[in-house]
Amino acid sequence: MDFPARVVRAERRMRSVFEPTPLQRNDFLSARYEAEIYLKREDLSPVRSYKIRGAFNAIVKALDAGETGPFVCASAGNHAQGVAYVCAHFGVQAVIYMPVTTPKQKVHKTGAFGGTHAEIRLEGDYFDETLAAAQAYCKGAGAVFVPPFDSDDVIEGQATVGAEILAQMPEDEAVDMLVLPVGGGGLAAGITRLLGNTVDYRFVEPFGGPSLRESLLAGALLTLPKVDSFVDGAAVARIGERNFKALSHVPPAHVLIAPEDRICATMIEMLNIEGVVLEPAGALAIDGLRDIEDIKGKTVVAVVSGGNFDFERLPDVKERSLRWAGLKKYYILRMPQRPGALKDFLNILGPDDDIARFEYLKKSARNFGSVLIGIETRKAGGFARIEAEMEGHGFAFEDITDNATLANFIV
Repeated sequence: MDFPARVVRAERRMRSVFEPTPLQRNDFLSARYEAEIYLKREDLSPVRSYKIRGAFNAIVKALDAGETGPFVCASAGNHAQGVAYVCAHFGVQAVIYMPVTTPKQKVHKTGAFGGTHAEIRLEGDYFDETLAAAQAYCKGAGAVFVPPFDSDDVIEGQATVGAEILAQMPEDEAVDMLVLPVGGGGLAAGITRLLGNTVDYRFVEPFGGPSLRESLLAGALLTLPKVDSFVDGAAVARIGERNFKALSHVPPAHVLIAPEDRICATMIEMLNIEGVVLEPAGALAIDGLRDIEDIKGKTVVAVVSGGNFDFERLPDVKERSLRWAGLKKYYILRMPQRPGALKDFLNILGPDDDIARFEYLKKSARNFGSVLIGIETRKAGGFARIEAEMEGHGFAFEDITDNATLANFIV
């Protein structure tokens, strides 16, 4: 049976567990980009991500082969939820390894989906450490490992997203471009293998984990020396070997890099305007639309990969969104220790400016003191005037907004 036929078979079998996720035209994004923008809403699957597809296909094939479990996986959340859900559906046992840093919401949801059929173990600060622990357990226990992305069965399952897109598109429209998020690469490998060169593709990776782009530039599969785990569903140091092989022909220019702070702005925008809750990885494809220069007039499908968002993270997401938009900055300000100095500084601020943070402790026997100050403004570009005013009034200052070490310490 060839690959497309296997994908069709996998999709049909999934219907016993869940219905196809919707493909929706988005009026807001279509108007912004002067294009026909459709969103494939994988955030509306039973586990709020596409990962249930690969997990289902891998587990059902193992069951067909006579395996009884336990089924083991390593995941930052979405793959874990898929494995837990499928194991509970078939009444088999799952042992799920998750990084210690996984958001609590994803840990709790995984437990809820698996119930008595899922044992959760938290190990490792980063996914690659968690993966090693899960694989070591499998070897010792003789369990069945369900890979998160680097597996032919998982790739085949994720490819069902592409099959559904083709079936759901209006009859009078053809897809010009697919925008796919990339973490481990299973989704991108499966869809591109299924659809081939019948459409154009753009792939989107987080700035803190561009494993596909860096490997393409090097002409060989690389392991990134470090990864920013903020986009936890897509932040991997090394794309899957099978997946890189399937994507090795991709021009590096077609791999778009999304800054984490900008992803936050996209998340806030989709929540406020569309009422759509996205996790950082789920916002990747929508955020990548910003960087497609030739998007105007095209019919574009962006895969929304997940909506498992822990609202305890919302203040951080909002903070990063404001910083990316140029509406919030942090400064270390050198202020004279004399009466009226603070009033002089406050007079610099205009009606659109607000102090979001202020920390100052007067030091004895010093002429100047250091102030930590956070300022929000309503209009992008407002800080050029504020900084010019501070310089004009003789206030020495340092902008620490983009200093990750300081910002993470004080904010």
